Amino acid sequence: MPGYKQLPDRRIAPHGLAGQVLLQEWLIDRHGWTRSAALQFVIIAGGHHGVPPTSADIRELAIRPELLRTSDSASVWRDVQGELLDRCAKVCEVGDRFADWQAVKLSQQAQVLLTGLVIVADWIASNPDLFPYFPEGRKASDAERVAAAWRGLNLPNPWQAVDQGEEPAEFFSSRFRLPPGARVRPIQERAVQVARGMAQPGLLVIEAPMGEGKTEAALAVAEIFAARSGAGGCYVALPTMATGNAMFPRLLDWLRRIPDAEPDRGPRSVLLAHSKAALNEEYTGLVHAGRRAARGIEADGHGDQWRPRDDRRVSSAELVAHQWLRGKKKAMLASFGVGTIDQLLFMGLKSRHLALRHLALAGKVVIIDEAHAYDTYMNSYLDRVLSWLGAYRVPVVVLSATLPAGRRRELAEAYAGAAGDSAAFADLETADGYPLLTSIEPGGLPITEAVAPSSRSAEINLERLSDDLVELGNRLAEELVEGGCALVVRNTVGRVLETATYLGERFGFDRVTVAHARFLDLDRAGKDADLLARFGPPEKCAGRRPTDLHIVVASQVAEQSLDVDFDLLVSDLCPIDLLLQRMGRLHRHMRGEDQCDRPYRLRTARCLITGADWTAAPVEPVKGSRRIYRMHALLRSAAVLEPYLAGTAETGRVVRLPQDISPLVQRAYGPDPVGPEDWQEAMIRASDEQELHQREQVKKARDFQIKDVGKPGRALIGWVDAGVGDADDTRSGRAQVRDGVEGLEVFVVQRHPDGTLATVPWLSKGRGGRELPTEAVPEPGLQRIVAACGLRLPYQFSIPATLDRAIEELEAECIPAWQSKECHWLAGELILMLDEDCRTRLAGFDLHYSPANGLEVSNAG
Repeated sequence: MPGYKQLPDRRIAPHGLAGQVLLQEWLIDRHGWTRSAALQFVIIAGGHHGVPPTSADIRELAIRPELLRTSDSASVWRDVQGELLDRCAKVCEVGDRFADWQAVKLSQQAQVLLTGLVIVADWIASNPDLFPYFPEGRKASDAERVAAAWRGLNLPNPWQAVDQGEEPAEFFSSRFRLPPGARVRPIQERAVQVARGMAQPGLLVIEAPMGEGKTEAALAVAEIFAARSGAGGCYVALPTMATGNAMFPRLLDWLRRIPDAEPDRGPRSVLLAHSKAALNEEYTGLVHAGRRAARGIEADGHGDQWRPRDDRRVSSAELVAHQWLRGKKKAMLASFGVGTIDQLLFMGLKSRHLALRHLALAGKVVIIDEAHAYDTYMNSYLDRVLSWLGAYRVPVVVLSATLPAGRRRELAEAYAGAAGDSAAFADLETADGYPLLTSIEPGGLPITEAVAPSSRSAEINLERLSDDLVELGNRLAEELVEGGCALVVRNTVGRVLETATYLGERFGFDRVTVAHARFLDLDRAGKDADLLARFGPPEKCAGRRPTDLHIVVASQVAEQSLDVDFDLLVSDLCPIDLLLQRMGRLHRHMRGEDQCDRPYRLRTARCLITGADWTAAPVEPVKGSRRIYRMHALLRSAAVLEPYLAGTAETGRVVRLPQDISPLVQRAYGPDPVGPEDWQEAMIRASDEQELHQREQVKKARDFQIKDVGKPGRALIGWVDAGVGDADDTRSGRAQVRDGVEGLEVFVVQRHPDGTLATVPWLSKGRGGRELPTEAVPEPGLQRIVAACGLRLPYQFSIPATLDRAIEELEAECIPAWQSKECHWLAGELILMLDEDCRTRLAGFDLHYSPANGLEVSNAG
C-alpha cells in the first residue's frame, strides 16, 4: 500500500466511511443484497465516529477506489477484506441470517440507536486502561480480557423498576417526605391511576396549580412507566441551572426510596446536567464516589487471574456520578439525570455524536417541567425532540401550571406524529377543566380528563398601582404597618436595584433583601438558601421568618423553583402565565388557622400590579418589560385582567386560585379578541408583529435542526450534514437551542493596590480573601473557588460592538500561568478584576459589585 504522503486524498477515506463502503460491497457481492437494503445497515459503521457520511462523501470516495485498495492488486485486497468480514460473521454466529435480514426495512430510530451503541462499544474496546496492549503476566484469552475489562469498568446497572401496586396514599408516603398531616392530592392520585391504566406508557401531560405536588406526581408516574416499559432511568428537564440545582436533591431523595426488581444490583449512576454542575457540592460528592466505582485493570502479581486494581466495593444503596460516564458526550448515558432543558433540546440539534444523546434518552423516562416557560424558538426544538421520543416510544411526562391550550395540542401532536388537522387533537384546544390530565398511548389518540381540585385554594385581590416609587413606598408602609413579609417582583434587574435602593433608604437596608440573577454563583446559591430558610414552608422556617416588616425585591428568579411564601405581592405587569406563577408565592402555605399567624390586614391575599401607565389606552407597559416580553403578551395579559382591576368581573377584584388559572391563561393565549374596544387597533398591530416574530423564530430554529423521523428503510445519509459540530453546554452551545445572545460570563476576583490578586473577601467557609498566585498555577481548591465566582454580565454586554470590546479588554488582563492545561478550571476563561471598592470599568461602563445588591452597571461618566 502506498505510504501516507503518497496518498494526499487520504482524508476522503476515513476509516468509518471506508468500513461502510467495504461492508456494503461485501453484502452485495457475497450475499446478494441490493444497495438500498445494505445502505440502511452499513451506515451504522459509517457514522460510528459521530457523523454519518453524506451522499457527497460517498461519491468522492467512489471515484478514488485506490484509497480502498491498490489497483495492481485489487483482487487480493478484495479477497482479504472479504475474509475479514466472513470471519466476523462466523465469530458472531450470524452467517445464516443474511438472507432474512435483507428483507428488513430498518427504522431510522434503530439506525440511530445502533450507531450510538457501536460508538460506546468502540470507546470501551479502544480504552488502553481496560484493554492493555501489553498486559502483564501470562497471556490471557480474549474472554478473560473482556471479563477483566468489564469488571474494571464497573458500569452501574440500569434501573429495573418495579410497580408493587401500592395504593396511591401508601405509594406517596413511602417515596416522598410528606409534611405531617399531608394527604395525597387528587391530581397525584389520579395521575398514578391513569399511568397504570394506559395500555402502553406514552405521553402524560399534568396541568395543575403551583404547589400542588406535580413534581412528586411526575416521579411517581415515571416509576410506573419505567416498570412497564423497561426504561432504565429518568431525566428531568428544567428551564434554568437554578431550577436544576433545586430539583437535584429532591431526585436523590426519591432515588434512595424507590424499589428495584433486584435490590443488590449495585450503585445507581446519577448526573447533574448543566455547565456548572462541578460546583454543586452534593453532586461533587457523588463524583468522588464514582471514582471508586470505575477502575482500571491489571494482572495480579502471580499472573494467575485478572482482577480490578481496586477491590473496594460501592454500597448497593449508593448513588454515584460514575467516572467513565463523565464528559460532555457520555454524561447523558448515566441512568438518572437532572439538568437544563438544553440537554434535552440538543437531541434535536445537528451535531457530532448525536446518536449517543439519542441512545442515552431512548432508554429513559423523560420529565419536562415548567413546559410553559419556553419561547417559540425553543418550542420548535422541543417539538422535534418529542417527535423522536414518540417514535422511540419513550415515556414522557410534561408538567405545567399555566399551559395554553394551543401549546397542549402542539405537544401532543409532536409526540404522536399526528397531522395538524386531526379532529381528535383539535379537541385538545377546547378541553376544559382544571387540574387536567392529557394522556396519549403510542399510536393512539389523546384523552383528557379533568381532575377534582384539592382543598387548597386562595382568593387574591388585584389592584392597580402606579409606577411611582413614592407611591409604592407609601402603600408598603400602609400594608406593613403591623409587620409582614412582602415580595416585589420587577421584570428587569435595573428596576430591582432602583426599587431596592429607594425602599432601603425609606425602611432601612436591613429590612430589604435583593434577589436576581446578577450575583456571583456562590452568592446566588446563598441567596436562594437564605430565602428558603426565612420564607419557606412553616415547618422549615420556624423561628427564622422575620417578625417585623421585611421586603424582598426580586427579578423573575422568584417565579420558579423556590418554595417561598409571602404576605403581600407587588408585581410588574407581565404575561399572564408568569403573573400567576408569581401569585403562587402569595399565601402559598397556611400559617395558622385561616392565616391567623399573618398580620391582621395581610390575612387577605393581595396582589398590586404596577410597571405600567394605567391611564393610557391601551395600557403602556414600561420599556424594560416590552423589551423582555414583547407588547402582544403584555397587552393580552392586561386585557384579561382588566375586568378584575376595574372591579367589573363577576367576583369583583378577586382572582380565585386554582379556579381562574386555566380560564385566564386560555383567554390570554387564545384567538378571540379581549380587552376594551379602544385597545383593539393597538392589539391587532401587536398581534401581527408577534406572528411575524414567531415565524422568524421557527425559521431560524430549523437552520440546524434534524428532520422528523424518516420512513423505515431510509438510511441516515447526511443526517447531521451542515451541523454545528459538537453540541455542549457552553455559551455558544446553548445559543443554538435558545434564541438570542447569552450575556458574557466572567470569573470575578479582587485586585489589591499592589497588584496581587485574591478571592473576593466576603465568601464563607474560609474561601474569601485567599491570595491567588499569578506566576504559577493555583492549586485546584483555589481554582474551584474562583470558578464558583462566575458572573453573567447583563444585556448591555451582548451588543456585538460592546461584547467585542469587553472581550478585548478582558483578554488584555489574561494571566499566562492560568492558561496551562494543569489549570483546567480557569484556562480559557475571562477574569474580571475588581478593585478594593469592588469597582471596575469595562467597555465604557462602570461596574460595582456588592454581596447585598449584586452587580450594578452604569454608563461611565
